[in-house]
Parts: sequence; structure tokens; C-alpha cells
Amino acid sequence: MTEKNKIDVSVVVPLLNEAESLPELVEWINRVFEQENINGEVCLVDDGSTDNSWEVIQELKKKFPWVKGLRFLRNYGKSAALQMGFQEVEGEVVITMDADLQDSPDEIPELRRMILEDGYDLVSGWKEKRYDPITKTLPTKLFNAATRAVSDIQLHDFNCGLKAYKKDVVKVIEVYGEMHRYIPVIAKWNGFGKIGEKSVAHQARKYGTTKFGLERFVNGFLDLMSITFVSKFKKAPMHFFGSLGSVSFLTGTIAALWLILEKVYLSINNLPIQREVTEQPLFYLALTAVVIGSQMFMTGFIAEMVSLNQSNRNDYHIKDRID
Repeated sequence: MTEKNKIDVSVVVPLLNEAESLPELVEWINRVFEQENINGEVCLVDDGSTDNSWEVIQELKKKFPWVKGLRFLRNYGKSAALQMGFQEVEGEVVITMDADLQDSPDEIPELRRMILEDGYDLVSGWKEKRYDPITKTLPTKLFNAATRAVSDIQLHDFNCGLKAYKKDVVKVIEVYGEMHRYIPVIAKWNGFGKIGEKSVAHQARKYGTTKFGLERFVNGFLDLMSITFVSKFKKAPMHFFGSLGSVSFLTGTIAALWLILEKVYLSINNLPIQREVTEQPLFYLALTAVVIGSQMFMTGFIAEMVSLNQSNRNDYHIKDRID
């Protein structure tokens, strides 16, 4: 790609059954591109829609040549859609937004400026004023507080779909499972530490219904535990399993030796032995600790030998493609 046709901004839009909103969204992005003289592209990732979203994307491609489309054979989830979109785009700045028109494309110029001029690796949107029910906003606040405490990243809204990235960030990080809500955490632990935040407009949903239920907050908590463990011990799982195993093994061994030495001492001094070693509960607790410690130690060795980066982790089946 020559300097002349280098893409300035790529917009990645994951979607599921958003046929009604897509034309308005792309028209809106087009107006922003024209007003700001941005050479941009939009990658629409259809995550297994059951409506006519793909047909709408095909029509948009005819009108706007810079539209790209990916269509999954089935629903894989938002993380999968973002990951595949990141692989497709080439813009110097990559912006993600939801397809439901709750994210405003008018934020694109300022997000782009913060990446290119202020030097941020990632800028996350913050919806200060939300048009969501309390059943959604309250769990979100709890989720964000927990993530801040674990990651030490001071963002108000980790799960905001409107984010901007340097190109290098999206080409390095890997988003899988349901890890999209933790992209700032993943970016930081991959060495991209300059993370900013921008207050963005949040609009009420115009078409359709939300695709997320309360179960996402339970999954979010489990994902937070998972990504914390994997990020810290991915390269050296023995540090985790080996440490716990060693503590358990040594504790059990010391307890068993204490019981044995106690019996020897009583025998040497002709003192009465109240109970045999094997009749004491502490003996079985010590034995259990030794066994568990040995197992965890071996688990650490095995984990060191097994690659967590499986080749098929992001093996998603594309049904159709528009370039």
C-alpha cells in the first residue's frame, strides 16, 4: 500500500441482527469521513445474524467501496468478531463501535487525534450519561470497580464499545472467548501502557433490542479471573502451581515429621504414648497436603510443556467475504 492510498482510520463494527441500523450508521460514518477529509474504511463483521444483515452489507458495499464485510457461519461472539476485524483492517488508527447507533461516529475525529497527536496506545470511551436501565448500569459499575482494582487501570468504563487503538495494538493483542471487555487490560499486559479515556455521547437504542443479558456479568467476573491468571502466569505457570505445590508439600512433610519425632521423643524418654501416629487426624491432613502438593507441582511441569497459544484458538469459519 502506497503513501497515497494509505488508510487513516479503520472502523470495526461487530454486529448481530442489526439490519435496520446499518445503513444509517454507515451513512453517518461517511459524513464524518468527508467532513474531516479522512481516508477511511469500515469493516462490518456479521456474527451469524439471522435477519438480512448480510444482504444490507452487500448493498452498502455497492454504494461505499471502502466497506468491508465478514460473515461468520454461526454466532461466535463479540470477541471473535473483533479479532477477525482487527486482522482485516489496515488503518493507522483503528476504532471499534457497536452497530446499534448508541455509539456516535462524531467521536471519530477526536479519538483519532488523541491517538496520533497525544500519543495514546488506546483510548476508551466513557459514557458518563447512559440511557440504560439500572439493572444494566449498577452491575456495570461493580464490574468496572473490580476491574480497576485488579488491573490498576483507571478507566470508568472498560466495556464501552467505542474505543480507538494504534494499529500496532490490534495487530499484537489476541481477543478470544469473551475477553473483549478486557481489551485495555490485555493491551497493558502486552506492553501498551499509555491508555486514555474520553467522555463520549451515549444514545438510546433506536432499533431492535439488546443482545446481552445479565449472565454477561457472571461471565465477566470469571473472565477477569481467567485473564488475570493467564496474563501473569502464561509464560511461567510453574511459578503459580510450583509455589502452591511447594508450600503444600513442605507443610505436610513438616507436620508428618513433627508427629514422628514426637513419638521418637516419647519412646526414648519412656513417656506414655497416647495415640499412634496413624491414629491422629493431623497425620492424614499432612498426608493429604503432601499428595496435593506433589500433584500441583507436577501440574506446573506439565503446564510448562503445553502451549497456551493453540493454533486453532481463533479458527473461525468465514462463510462470505467482501474486500
